[in-house]
Amino acid sequence: MKVLIQENLISRPRGISLVVALLMTLVILILSMSLANLALQNEKASRTDRDRQVAFMAAEAALKDAEMDIDSQAVLPGSRSYLFDSASQLYFETGCAKGNGNIYQGMCLPSPPGQIPVWLSIDLADDSDDASLVKLGRFTGQTMAIGKGIFPAKLPKYLIEVVQDVEAGQSADERTKYIFRITAIGFGSDSKTQVVLQTYYRKAPKSA
Repeated sequence: MKVLIQENLISRPRGISLVVALLMTLVILILSMSLANLALQNEKASRTDRDRQVAFMAAEAALKDAEMDIDSQAVLPGSRSYLFDSASQLYFETGCAKGNGNIYQGMCLPSPPGQIPVWLSIDLADDSDDASLVKLGRFTGQTMAIGKGIFPAKLPKYLIEVVQDVEAGQSADERTKYIFRITAIGFGSDSKTQVVLQTYYRKAPKSA
């Protein structure tokens, strides 16, 4: 009887040690999986942020391209800067001019007050031949690397609205003047990453 009691006292601590070791192993495994998952999430967040920065810079490039389109000082083949007159809205269409073969493409009259703005009512990412937005470089000759590595998946685009230029102190009998509201969309290396920017541009009046 005494021998049996001694054997039980010896085997019990061994069983407890095994359970503790298994629990410690499980805890280490859970911690390792959590750290690995956290590292993957951080890497994904960094990649997403980088792609958004690529899209942001592409949209900025489109804004600059639109300004050149409006006010190009150089005589370039295909340039249409002569269409943008600070005293006229003659060439702008309701709902935006469409078509990659249309010289007036992307030139839009603004929506009437109380209605959805033009730039919200159309598909800015439309890539069809009947799209409303102008791809970077079409009227300016500018180029951009796309589709490789961290470069944008496709060219950024823009549209231009003509809006009345109301200045402080302007009298009612003065000639109406206009400024241009530019809306641009840029894409990341993943075309689903998109950034939309908007700015206003005032073209200097023609010198007499």
